[in-house]
Amino acid sequence: MTMPINNVVASETEELVPSRYAVKVGDIDVLVVSDGVLPLPTATMSTNAEPAARAAWFKQMFLGPDNFDWALNVLLVRSGEQVVLVDAGLGGQFPGFPRAGQFPKRLAAAGIALESITDIVITHLHMDHIGGLLVDEVRNRLRADVKVHVSATEVEFWAAPDFSQTDMPQPVPDVLRSTAKAFMQAYASKIRTFERTHEVAPGVVASLTGGHTPGHCVVYVDSCGQRLTFAGDALFPVAFDHPDWHNGFEHDPEESVRVRVALLNEAAASGELFVATHLPFPSVGRVAVDGEGFRWVAGFWNY
Repeated sequence: MTMPINNVVASETEELVPSRYAVKVGDIDVLVVSDGVLPLPTATMSTNAEPAARAAWFKQMFLGPDNFDWALNVLLVRSGEQVVLVDAGLGGQFPGFPRAGQFPKRLAAAGIALESITDIVITHLHMDHIGGLLVDEVRNRLRADVKVHVSATEVEFWAAPDFSQTDMPQPVPDVLRSTAKAFMQAYASKIRTFERTHEVAPGVVASLTGGHTPGHCVVYVDSCGQRLTFAGDALFPVAFDHPDWHNGFEHDPEESVRVRVALLNEAAASGELFVATHLPFPSVGRVAVDGEGFRWVAGFWNY
């Protein structure tokens, strides 16, 4: 596998904005890849907030007032002989989201073949994290021995998912159910479950957090005293100012608050690099404590 960092040569698959961002974590190569964006109602980002407070926050962020574009980021990690894909974006099979499902062509533009991927970590089974694996052009090119790592709790949850605490736009719950079912059927022989933590590759560890979904996990990349956390859907852009605001896609909102505050405090204490699925691309930065909330500090580009 090649991960071009300098002197990238444009090709037929190259876009004007490549939408990939390379980071070194010790001896481990990390590539953040944008799967695109999808539009969502602003109310989904803060279901327990007062409408005026929600409107004020989105206005000060120059977003909204009713809808905004939600970023979709996936991670590619090269550690030793293993190439690990973390999540796979939305795919192109869902109508109404024409700007999502971009990661396959963006991997190709980076000179990375789908056939080189040895392991896939799924943070959770929502459609914007697994849909990309259901696209024929992806599924048919993955190697026969690829391993798909998902927490055992997540697999068990989606056998009979509970949406009673969510507040999602309709008909999202039904689509989430059917997509998770299709994924489990398509990859049944390749899924490897874990309980609390699992080292997928040297220095690449998936760790169960729960909250957003009962089996949601994050991925830690550790090498040579440096660390990067891929937080999946444990937090969203509003979380720095309002970590107590609930997201409509959270299956356990109260537990989600506990999880994200713990992760943000952990990242602030360590000074590690921090990436999340729905932070604006390239979503590479650090977290600082700011009063009762937190502050996002964007990473400086150093290539």
